[in-house]
Amino acid sequence: TQTKNYQHVLALVFAVKEINENLHLLQNITMGYHISNTYFNAIRVYHATMELLSTKSRFVPNYKCGSESSPIAVIGGLESETSFYMATILNTYRIPQLTYSSASEMKDKFSGLSAYHMVPNEAYQYKGILDLILHFRWTWIGIITVDDEHGEKFLQAMLPQFSVKGICVAFKKVFLQATIIDYYMDSLENGQEIIDVLRGSKANAIIFFGDAESVSHMRWLAKLLETEFQMIKGKLYVMTVQMEFSSFYYQRTWDLQLLHGVISFTFHANEPPGFQQFLHSRKPLQDKGDSFIKVFWEQTFLCHFSDSFLEKEFAEDCTGEEKLETLPGDVFEMSISGHSYSVYNAVYAVAHALHAMRSSRSSLYEHNTMIDGNVGRNFNPQSWQLHHYLRRVIFNNSAGDEVSIDTNGEIKTGYDIMNWVTFPNQSFFRVKVGRMDPHKEVFSINDDAITWPSWFNQTKPRSICSESCQPGQSKKRKEGEPFCCYECNPCPKGKISTQKDMNDCVTCREDLYPNTGQSQCIPKYITYMSYVEPLGFTLAVFALFFSLITIWVLRIFMKNHNTPIVKANNRNNRNTLLISLLFCFLSSLLFIGRPKKMTCLLRQMAFGIIFSVSVSCVLAKTITVLLAFMATKPGSWTRKWVGNKMANAVVLCCSLTQAGICAVWLATSPPFPDIDMHSMPKEVILECNEGSAAMFYFVLCYMGLLAIVSFTVAFLARQLPDSFNEAKLITFSMLLFCSVWLSFVPTYLSTKGKYMVAVEIFSILVSSAGLLGCIFLPKCYIIILRPELNNREQLMNKKVK
Repeated sequence: TQTKNYQHVLALVFAVKEINENLHLLQNITMGYHISNTYFNAIRVYHATMELLSTKSRFVPNYKCGSESSPIAVIGGLESETSFYMATILNTYRIPQLTYSSASEMKDKFSGLSAYHMVPNEAYQYKGILDLILHFRWTWIGIITVDDEHGEKFLQAMLPQFSVKGICVAFKKVFLQATIIDYYMDSLENGQEIIDVLRGSKANAIIFFGDAESVSHMRWLAKLLETEFQMIKGKLYVMTVQMEFSSFYYQRTWDLQLLHGVISFTFHANEPPGFQQFLHSRKPLQDKGDSFIKVFWEQTFLCHFSDSFLEKEFAEDCTGEEKLETLPGDVFEMSISGHSYSVYNAVYAVAHALHAMRSSRSSLYEHNTMIDGNVGRNFNPQSWQLHHYLRRVIFNNSAGDEVSIDTNGEIKTGYDIMNWVTFPNQSFFRVKVGRMDPHKEVFSINDDAITWPSWFNQTKPRSICSESCQPGQSKKRKEGEPFCCYECNPCPKGKISTQKDMNDCVTCREDLYPNTGQSQCIPKYITYMSYVEPLGFTLAVFALFFSLITIWVLRIFMKNHNTPIVKANNRNNRNTLLISLLFCFLSSLLFIGRPKKMTCLLRQMAFGIIFSVSVSCVLAKTITVLLAFMATKPGSWTRKWVGNKMANAVVLCCSLTQAGICAVWLATSPPFPDIDMHSMPKEVILECNEGSAAMFYFVLCYMGLLAIVSFTVAFLARQLPDSFNEAKLITFSMLLFCSVWLSFVPTYLSTKGKYMVAVEIFSILVSSAGLLGCIFLPKCYIIILRPELNNREQLMNKKVK
């Protein structure tokens, strides 16, 4: 016998005692009760149920004589099968049955049963287990179920929910419970199989779905297979509400460490005031009306009374003064259990339903009769009449909980989450660490209040197949294994994962970029060629510096315009070239600063046209020098082409062609301010979009064509006497010019962002400086430092040579 179940009987007796002493509930009516022990046997259940409907002490089914009354309601039983067996008979007589077992399947099979469930629906426990696993982030669990239809139903209900929530089941094993000696060997073999599976599994969290005797059978197997059980420590068991931590009397000295730290669901319970004192007051020699107390006393205290049939089994005598509070928790608990609390509420539900029935009948008589107890004495309710009131019963019990039964015959309550704590001296108690109330949508658990099994070193156990992938990584499923088993791969370039165990990495928004660990997106820097940064400031200084040099050279030539070396150059062509070079240097400033609509329109156009003017001037200068030499020969036909008109025509024609190309560019697809978020991973680039890349390169190609023509003409004229031309200097300057711009194209295409702008500015400054330095600085050297060479005779001598 499992002595812990005796508390259920005491809870019923205590509730009836309280009701009979209550002056406001069922006044002048005394509640009675009859208790039968069914020993979890179907035949005994049917027999005991029929006895309730028969004459006392004479078992005649469906026959009752005399003045004996039938029971108004029945409370029971502990196992769902017991409740079902009872209901099949009681339903015929429409006698209300209040169950305190997880018997939700009764309604699934027989919707017409007149049963009221004083415990929550089984489906709520499934949700609570799922919430518990998700709370602790266990994704790799094992399941052990009792070998019956309830265990199968548990698997059918839970496995789909686990899969949806990302929880994998490492193994599923059925737990055989031996009921007769022939099955013990099968049970031992089954226990050995379970041990082997537990030993080889990485799952540390094990869901155990059993019944009231499962823990006792588990301890029995642990005793027989003690060596093997010692090898599977390192597991945490989550047990369901059906499982009670109870022992047979011969098990009380067995080791309890296997159950240390267990987390279990129990029916919600609150200690009614006075229940502890009621338990302390139980005395086997005084409570003559309790036919169970002596048997309970003998098996809990391992003693015997003088009139006991167990005299030979226990040597010590029972005094009757033994203290219940000294008993181990697995033998008898002093605090009220969830099942006992359900029995307590069931008794009160019947009392309140009877009280409501009596009150409604009293109201029919109150215009004729004073309510002085006469109605109470005439009150003779029938069991079938109680259904109407039970479906509407609602009250606050003495423990402060609201108890109500809905129209479906189910109580509105939840579950407590308990932590089992054992000690080396075989003592045991349960600590409430959480609550699950589906009606109020509450799930709470206090992690700090949990005592974990000792092999976890008081830390929360982890039950996973693979280590969590950190932010910056994504999961890659292992071939042929459940989805909870995976590898962690770093996120691809440009993507991030912000949480653990993400299935895929995500791309940042255009204005964001991944940090170094690829765990978050951070804002990109806004960048452009600015005057305030070192590179932009340096280029601007060089542009102004060369501009000043150009002005200085122009001033020197204007100041010495009457000297021979200055007169030898075409003044208009020279001034045009110097002014165009000046504007070339200044045009580079249009590329520095925040891009705007006007600067975007001007800078490439100005660059293209001004440079074309410069190169056209060089070309005109080269052609003029070549024609001038040819004109010195007697009878030469080129004399009429020598002069300013020829040079001006070349400059004007070449420049207008470039201006026409730029005009077409502006008319078709002009440049505009743009934002480039893709070229640089960490930068938002403010730039000028060229509009039409083809037109941009067309402008460059035309300018390059002019430069190549100039270089070719100058190269052909390089052998002319120095007195008549600058062919060598022009050849070198155009070689430098072409080299710069030929290098510009691949360099420009291979850079991004503000560095593209820097390359173009650098090319403008270097090519312009090359023209200025190669063509004009040698003359400035003679004018300033070697004035003795700046005379006609010197030039004529060079001519003769």
